[in-house]
Amino acid sequence: MSKRQWQSGVRVILAAGLMIGAVAVAPADAQIVRVGSSDTRNTVTFNLGYFALTGAESRVDDDAIVPNLIDLAKREDLEPLEIGDFNTVSFGGEWTYGITDYLEVGAGVGFYRKTVETAYARETHEDQSDIAQDLKLKIVPITASVRFLPFGRGAAVQPYAGVGIGIFNWRYTEIGEFIDADGFVFSNVQDPFDKSGTAVGPVVLFGLRAPIGDAWSIGADFRWQKADDDGLLEEDDFLGDKIDLGGWTSSVTFGFRF
Repeated sequence: MSKRQWQSGVRVILAAGLMIGAVAVAPADAQIVRVGSSDTRNTVTFNLGYFALTGAESRVDDDAIVPNLIDLAKREDLEPLEIGDFNTVSFGGEWTYGITDYLEVGAGVGFYRKTVETAYARETHEDQSDIAQDLKLKIVPITASVRFLPFGRGAAVQPYAGVGIGIFNWRYTEIGEFIDADGFVFSNVQDPFDKSGTAVGPVVLFGLRAPIGDAWSIGADFRWQKADDDGLLEEDDFLGDKIDLGGWTSSVTFGFRF
């Protein structure tokens, strides 16, 4: 056997040994994680994700945003305005408590805000400049939930599913230049169309997490919420009397167990 062949054989043996060792250690490590994580009942989780509003075809009747899709366009490229233009990053935090190895309750708060810069798609000033306005939506969801973990809180990978209730604090604003029913262009910068309120609705969630060491975890979380508020009145000058706050949130989560 040549020296090169011998060295190659040693590498193969070492690699095989490392693989066998990893396989042997993995179950033991999983058992350690199972014992350690099940001993902790409290978890504080931070999430960073993306909130997508319910699509135009599924929004409640008389929603204030949908009529704007007809006349307005995105200011940056004058492409048609879409509900998806209101989708953006969201973040928040949650505390959960393990009642049993398979059941948890939680309470959390999140934050979403998006400003969409728009202009009338087919109308301009006499000098051809845009008749422009900003549409702003902010939602702060406060949620309470209960979730089921089919593999238990001590598993190396912990999928979960749950339901809950959300209190959604919201604010919707339209500010800039607008065209009234007589075709007159006016500005509401000094007195914008602005309304805020609170709506209540269901939350459905599912996801998974994986413990890292004795105190940390990482995971993914998906949530659907449904809520709307009819607090927009005709005298507020909006194009609808309701605001639909429903949608999906997809997040990466980072947890601390204690």
